[in-house]
Amino acid sequence: VQLVESGGDSVQSGGSLKLTCDASGFDFRNSAMKWARQAQGGRTEWLANINPDGAPYYTHVIEGRAVISRDNAKNRVTLQLNNLKVEDTAVYYCRTSIGQRDYWGQGTQVTVSP
Repeated sequence: VQLVESGGDSVQSGGSLKLTCDASGFDFRNSAMKWARQAQGGRTEWLANINPDGAPYYTHVIEGRAVISRDNAKNRVTLQLNNLKVEDTAVYYCRTSIGQRDYWGQGTQVTVSP
């Protein structure tokens, strides 16, 4: 199982970013995918997940400012982040669960300046 995130960058407050997670090594089209983040020294925050049928779910942390989507042909899940705030600065990870095990990517850094 491999999850590779990309798209993180340094942006100003109010800006947007599109994060991408490329997946391989498992049955992607039948797997739910999640995005989470961890600020330096902080706890992990769940942001959004998308079911195999494409149904999205957002937590209050990011609801209204993000769109999660998936492309089963490319084994890819994306997270569009809008109206970014300084407090959104964190490493963003994608995750999936197979059986009893969770798999994470290496993360991509998002830095938002005032």
